[in-house]
Amino acid sequence: MERILLFIKHNVRILWSIIEWGNGVTFSLMYRSRLEEVLNGVFEEVSDSHYTFRKLVQADLNGLHQLLDSQDEGDLDYFKPHGFDITSLKRQIEIPSFLMMGAFDGEKMAGYFFLRFFANKKCFVGRLTDKDYRSKGIGQTMNRIMYETAWRMGFRCLSTISRNNTLVMKAHAENRNMIVLKELAGDYMLVEFVREELGC
Repeated sequence: MERILLFIKHNVRILWSIIEWGNGVTFSLMYRSRLEEVLNGVFEEVSDSHYTFRKLVQADLNGLHQLLDSQDEGDLDYFKPHGFDITSLKRQIEIPSFLMMGAFDGEKMAGYFFLRFFANKKCFVGRLTDKDYRSKGIGQTMNRIMYETAWRMGFRCLSTISRNNTLVMKAHAENRNMIVLKELAGDYMLVEFVREELGC
């Protein structure tokens, strides 16, 4: 199923838009209120003295566009969850099953992360840390927020990762929450982030 969705997402944009719309309506009816409750609790637990982590709103989209546009060439080769122009971002933030979040250093967006929920209780995650804020622990906090939100919602927490994406492969090299489920086409792999067993 993941192979089919990945193919549609990257090759049949009109069909993907229909799938995302239908999934968004279903997710909103079944889980939206629960998501707000869970998310508020997770954000409270990861309060930081320097950085702020929160859900994005329309007013944040120019900052997100600047973040995406300012990364070095090649940094976004494997990060394509949606279009990066303002029109696409405005459309994306309206999808109930797509949760857009940011890490902020004052007013500046230092990281962007998201959860793409599916009504079958699977959730795909992704994140990007600004080139000037890497190796400062922001990525680990974004991971914790994504994982905990998905787990507490009762969703499986998944991602597709390219083995050629050296930045992400390095970031996950010691991620004890990650297990590889299967190999996908084009050197991609489907991974799941799971809770560590007690005593491990």
